[in-house]
Amino acid sequence: MASEHLRILEAIPAAERRRAMRVFNEKEQEELLTHWKLWARPEQLPPPGDWRTWLVMAGRGFGKTRAGAEWVRAVAEADPAARIALVGATLPEARAVMVEGDSGVLGVSPERSRPQFEPSLRRVTWPNGAQAMLYSALEPETLRGPQHSHAWCDEVAKWDNAAARATRSWDNLLLGLRLGEKPRVVATTTPRAVPLVQRLLAEPAGDLAVTRGRTEDNCAHLPARFLSDIRRSFGTSLLARQELDGELIADIEGALWTRGLLEACRADSIPELARIVVAVDPPASAGGDACGIVVAGTGVDGMAHVLADASVEKAGPERWARAVAATAEAWNADRVVAEANQGGAMVASVLRAARLSLPLRLVHASRGKVARAEPVAALYEAGRVRHAGTFPALEDELCGMIAGGTYQGPGRSPDRADALVWALTELMLGRAAEPKIRVA
Repeated sequence: MASEHLRILEAIPAAERRRAMRVFNEKEQEELLTHWKLWARPEQLPPPGDWRTWLVMAGRGFGKTRAGAEWVRAVAEADPAARIALVGATLPEARAVMVEGDSGVLGVSPERSRPQFEPSLRRVTWPNGAQAMLYSALEPETLRGPQHSHAWCDEVAKWDNAAARATRSWDNLLLGLRLGEKPRVVATTTPRAVPLVQRLLAEPAGDLAVTRGRTEDNCAHLPARFLSDIRRSFGTSLLARQELDGELIADIEGALWTRGLLEACRADSIPELARIVVAVDPPASAGGDACGIVVAGTGVDGMAHVLADASVEKAGPERWARAVAATAEAWNADRVVAEANQGGAMVASVLRAARLSLPLRLVHASRGKVARAEPVAALYEAGRVRHAGTFPALEDELCGMIAGGTYQGPGRSPDRADALVWALTELMLGRAAEPKIRVA
């Protein structure tokens, strides 16, 4: 009977299917709601062809997680011998999003065929015997050895690139993808031009299927207020193009920083630090640009380490000054460096009011932001700077700074990037760059 109902509904236009379900009883309606092909948008279903990798690269809220989880469910229910790898950026994310999330494997499975999840074993087992195991891209070696027939990798652009962990995890996964007649992997992600994503996009056309999409493609399942608010907030900015429109933002020709350069400077750990500064690029007005606040330090290894981006948006003087003071205290900073071109006395008084004992140095810009950035970019090229994590907003601004030209990144001004430039200039390019031993 279920097959007959499916054929009836499949013959009805998608927009009218829910209304047509009224002719079925409550139990039948409940059953029909679990048939993903009836309700999925076409781009959420596996594409035709003999692909090995299906890359779903789209904006936030597109329905990528649901597409991945439903694909895993279909594979598991069709093949009792399926052995599936579920790989997340971290184990907590793999569990919270891929398995237990609203659109995760457990959430999309009907009661009659819901798998059992054993968190201590990192294992999901279906009633027919199919299994899935959870892995973290932070631990590439855990994927060395296990064999799989299928894999779902979530947010691959977010995987940690330090020490090439992301590509090593992918390589170890592929080397173990040798069970069954047609091993396949689905990768779902918001786009970022990181090495792994660029490598996937370079795969031969016959091996790779790519689905792209925007946040608004899933408007039927997203609050209208949310959609209008995010568009009003982000407009057509670089961040919106990447996070909402699902556009892969490539390097801008002539940029002082490239995505590859930044990915190469990821640090595995932070060494003992000899000196820490907090650099500030104060906004000209409370309603305009951000207040750039960046923390950086020099290690006993002689390298500069970018430690945090504590920038605040649309903040008045009192608020951004408190943020600077709190950041300096949290990081036990040796000095705060603040650009004073917008009124040195005002900047100093505001910061002193926030914290009287704040160690403060005011700096005055005699050149434009891009010109000041060029010697700092050279430090990156020389391999003398490390990033202790990923700082998307800051890094997008860095990649928009064009040698000898104007700023082409997100927002009106590279405030975060300018704060970073002041921090690294203080630490590495001036007389103050001489290392000193910090006393706790």
